[in-house]
Amino acid sequence: MEGTFQITGWNETPYNEGEGGTKKSHAKITQTYTGAIEGSSETQYLMSYQSEAQALFVGFEVVAGTVNGKSGSFTLQHNGKFENGVASSSFVVVPGSGTGELTNIEGSGSFKSGEAGRANYEININA
Repeated sequence: MEGTFQITGWNETPYNEGEGGTKKSHAKITQTYTGAIEGSSETQYLMSYQSEAQALFVGFEVVAGTVNGKSGSFTLQHNGKFENGVASSSFVVVPGSGTGELTNIEGSGSFKSGEAGRANYEININA
């Protein structure tokens, strides 16, 4: 299953800064989803920048909405990277995180960012 998400908010706060653009930061991100997932999310990333153009990130994203006609929420665990303006991540549904009609949701997927805060995602999900 596929779709897109659009970043609607980004609030990033450095907590450790070094030379040459190196830093560690905490980012709070909000997004809206269309496609296989219809809804919105809030993500919390910890980011490690090796330079201004390269970073690794990990975090959790709480998605609320509809999947396959079923509504509820679930959490995704991310492991990603940012290189030369492109963000990508692989993610898994956190076992036991589903609520509502998505109580037994499970799956995994990935995303790759495009232009202007929009990204394409693919997800293999059982809801």
